[in-house]
Amino acid sequence: MKLVKFKSIFFLFIAAMLLLAGCSSSSGESSGDTTEDGKVKLRFATWDVGDDVDLQQEMIDKFNETHENIEVVLEAYGSEYDTKITAGMGAKDAPDIMYMWNYPQYKDALEPLDSYIEKEGAEYKDNFYETLWNYNSADDQILGLPVGYTTHVVYYNKALFDEAGVEYPQADWTWKDLQDTAKKITNKDSKVTGFAFSGKPDPYDFEMFLWGNNAAYVDEEGNLKGNLDSKESVEVFEMFQNMAKEGYAIPTEGSGATEMKSGKVAMFVYGAWGLNPLTEAGIDYGVVELPTFENGKSVSILSSSGISISKNSKHKEEAFEFIKFWTGEEANKARIDFELPVLKSVVESEKLEEHEMKSVFYSMLEKSEGYTPASFIVEDWSQVSDNLNYVFESIFNPSTMVDPKEALKDAAQ
Repeated sequence: MKLVKFKSIFFLFIAAMLLLAGCSSSSGESSGDTTEDGKVKLRFATWDVGDDVDLQQEMIDKFNETHENIEVVLEAYGSEYDTKITAGMGAKDAPDIMYMWNYPQYKDALEPLDSYIEKEGAEYKDNFYETLWNYNSADDQILGLPVGYTTHVVYYNKALFDEAGVEYPQADWTWKDLQDTAKKITNKDSKVTGFAFSGKPDPYDFEMFLWGNNAAYVDEEGNLKGNLDSKESVEVFEMFQNMAKEGYAIPTEGSGATEMKSGKVAMFVYGAWGLNPLTEAGIDYGVVELPTFENGKSVSILSSSGISISKNSKHKEEAFEFIKFWTGEEANKARIDFELPVLKSVVESEKLEEHEMKSVFYSMLEKSEGYTPASFIVEDWSQVSDNLNYVFESIFNPSTMVDPKEALKDAAQ
């Protein structure tokens, strides 16, 4: 009897706690608070880990020291970022400020920033690269200030080019040039392959190749049919598949970075994430713009990060003050070893347009304005992306090599 009574009291206690928690989290604008000394307390969520978090904390300390009425507290979520952000939004207890990338998914919980930006004047907005705003918006509203980005470029192993007596690739080259180069460098005896590409490409990234050939996954209404399976789209998939079939390109599990580190691949496509790892691996490499298709363009998808304000924050003005600091010149320069700056003034002052490697990413950035990823157009992008993953793998997997025309026709239905 005592055990039963104890259990009853225990469960009543738990129920009461849950009820109180529910009342607290559903009371509306719960995010944001004040410290004991009356400062506005702002919670800032980051997805970064390790040295990046240490740098972020240093920057936050500097902000707090120079703002008497605001105290920012860092919450590092790491790999649990999306889970914790989603839970916080659902309970109306999201951090006041948060890193953001998937704006279509989170847009309803984010504060539109257009009016805040307008107050800063035209020069403020114009200092950010125009291409970045499209990646930090949804439903024609700006929902985040750009923090960092990368376009994609072709990495090439200079040593393998030198061994084969082949000239390094230059800007304004074509996919035919890349294929001819890959054929010359491929050597079966030394097991060197000219080009590597992902055999399981992320659909988000792969769409840039379709853009380059004047195609896309979907139209403005989000229709796959007539777009994903268009003549131009099929040509792109056939080109990659044929390179693999003919043996001068290999589909890989990743991007091709691992294979280049091993000295067995001459070229692959990747973002700025490859710069430091390849340097640390001792690879003598260069980067060049993506090739163009015949009658097409050199266009890159962007992997862009922004910083946003929760729609439920009690202290939005203070939050905007912080994200202005976080995206300002001082912060851009502080993070320069971790990500590409997003401000034209910093790129100019740090002479990045003259940098042998980083200048290429900015060249691709300017060439890639005006393109909207399908993930920003299609409502159920997660499901569509999963389906495309399966189809793309069936096209590029050496054991299947499904006909692209038929595979894409089926996928577009």
